[in-house]
Amino acid sequence: MEFTHPKWAENAVFYEIYPQSFKDSNGDGIGDLNGISEKLDYIKDLGFNALWLNPIFLSPFFDAGYDVTDYYKIAPRYGTLEDFLSLLKKAHEKGIRICLDLVPGHTAIDSEWFKKSCLDEKNEFTDRYIWTKGCWDLPKDFAFLKGISERDGAVMTNFFSIQPALNYGFYKVENSFEQKMDDKGPQDTIKAIIDVISYWLDLGVDGFRVDMAGWLVKRDPDGLGTMKVWEQIFKKVKQKYPESFFVSEWSKPLSSLNCGFDADFILQDSFSKYHTDLTRGDKPYFSAKSKGGDAKGFIDYYMNMFNQVNKNHCSISLISGNHDTIRIKETLTDDEDIKMYYAFMYTWPGIPFMYYGDEIGMNYVKGLKSIEGGYQRTGSRTPMQWDNTKYAGFSSMNQENAKLYISLDSSKDRPNVLQQKNNKDSLLNFVKKMIEIRLNNEELWAFSDLEYVYLEEKKYPIIYLRKSQKGQILVAINASSRKKEINLNRLYTGNILLSYNKATLNGNKLTLPARGVYILKLN
Repeated sequence: MEFTHPKWAENAVFYEIYPQSFKDSNGDGIGDLNGISEKLDYIKDLGFNALWLNPIFLSPFFDAGYDVTDYYKIAPRYGTLEDFLSLLKKAHEKGIRICLDLVPGHTAIDSEWFKKSCLDEKNEFTDRYIWTKGCWDLPKDFAFLKGISERDGAVMTNFFSIQPALNYGFYKVENSFEQKMDDKGPQDTIKAIIDVISYWLDLGVDGFRVDMAGWLVKRDPDGLGTMKVWEQIFKKVKQKYPESFFVSEWSKPLSSLNCGFDADFILQDSFSKYHTDLTRGDKPYFSAKSKGGDAKGFIDYYMNMFNQVNKNHCSISLISGNHDTIRIKETLTDDEDIKMYYAFMYTWPGIPFMYYGDEIGMNYVKGLKSIEGGYQRTGSRTPMQWDNTKYAGFSSMNQENAKLYISLDSSKDRPNVLQQKNNKDSLLNFVKKMIEIRLNNEELWAFSDLEYVYLEEKKYPIIYLRKSQKGQILVAINASSRKKEINLNRLYTGNILLSYNKATLNGNKLTLPARGVYILKLN
C-alpha cells in the first residue's frame, strides 16, 4: 500500500521539547506552553523549523504524561487549550511546524475509558482494554494489573503497571480472552485513536511522534499485525490530511516506513548492535578518545535500510538524544566531539532531531531522585539552562523556600545559552551554522542520495557525497585526535561551505586536522 508523505518534511529540522523542563513562564517551577511561546524566536534563530513536544495531555504524571487521562484535554500544569492554540499560531507564523506526542498503546488508570472498562456492566468500553476472564490463572508472557475493577478479570499493562494496554487484538490467539485483530473491541480502539488524531489535526497540529508505535498488537513478534493496524489508520488519516507527519518510536524502519509512517528514529540504544556505535557505545566513533571506534558497521546497516525506503520519501532519522536516553555529553565529553557528530547528523540523509539542551552540551546529571517514572532518565530531563542566574533563566520563582520540580544541574561550569550565544566558537553557534548549511543546500535534505568516498572499518575520516538534481556536496569528517591526509580519487572543486579547524583541499589532497570538517559544494 502506498501512502503520501508531506513535502515540507524534506527539509525539516526538528527540536524536541520536554515541556516541564524548557521554560517556566509563571514561576511555579514547571515549564509550560507559554514558556515555549516565549522562546520561539530562539528556536527560529537557530534554524529549527519543526518542534516535537513530549506529552501535554491531561495526566496523573506517573510517567511524565505518557499515561494519558484524556487525549482531548491539555494538562493544567502546562496551560489551557487557548495557550496551546496561541503557541501553534505563533509557531506557524514563524514557519515552525508542531508535532505532538501520541500515546496509542495505553492510557492512565484514571482515564474515563478505563474507569468504564472496569465496570461489571457491559458498555462501549468493556473491550477497549485487554481483560482476562478471571484474576487468578494468568498467562506468564504478559504483565497484568488486578484487584482494581468490579469486573472479574485482570487487565494487561504496558511498561509501568499503571498503564493499562489498549486492545488492538492478538496476532496469534492462544487464550479464550484474547480477541482477534478484526474483532469489534480492537476495531473500536482503532476508530477511537483515529478520532484523537483527527481532532488535533483539525486544530492545525502538523503531526505526531508516536510512542511505542511497534508494540500495539499482542503476541506479534514480527510486527506484522501492528503494521496492519497502522495501514488501517493511515489509510483514513492520510487521505484527509496528506500533509500530516508521523514519526514512530519503533526503530525498525523496514516495518514502520512500509506501513505508512513518514519517519522512524534510530534510537541509539541497545535495540540494535549498531545503534550505539556513533555516540553512546563503549567506544563511540565520534569520541576522539576512542581507540577502535567504528562507524562502518552502523553506516552499512543504515544504508541497507535507506536504499529500500528512500525511494518512497521516507526518513530514517538520527537524533542527538531524547528524553529516554542518557545525554550525549555523558559519552562525548568534549564539545569538539559533539561537533563532529552534529556535522555528521546534519549532513546525513534523513530528518534530524535535536533534544533540547543538546545544542549547548547540557550535562547528564547523576544521582537525581526519580521524578515521574524517570529513574535514571531523570538526569536527562533537567531544566534548560538559559543564563547564569539562580534558576538558569528557566524560572523566575521568588517564593521563600521555592524549589524547582526537577533539580538544575549544580555544576559550576554548567553551559548556558547566553554564554554560548556570545562565543563564535561555541557548540551552540556550530549547531546554528550546520543547520544553516543544511537548509540552504537541497543536496543535504532528507531524501537526497549518498555515495561513499572514503569509509573503512575502524578508521578515520568519513568522506561522502550528498547528491540531488541541484548538484553535489562533499562532506569529510575527521573525529579522531590525529591529523589525517587523504588522496581523493578525483579532483573536487567548488565553493567551501565549511572548513572547520582549518581543513584544506589542495588538488586531490585533503588535509583534515584532528577534529576537522570540510564541506564543499561542487561546481
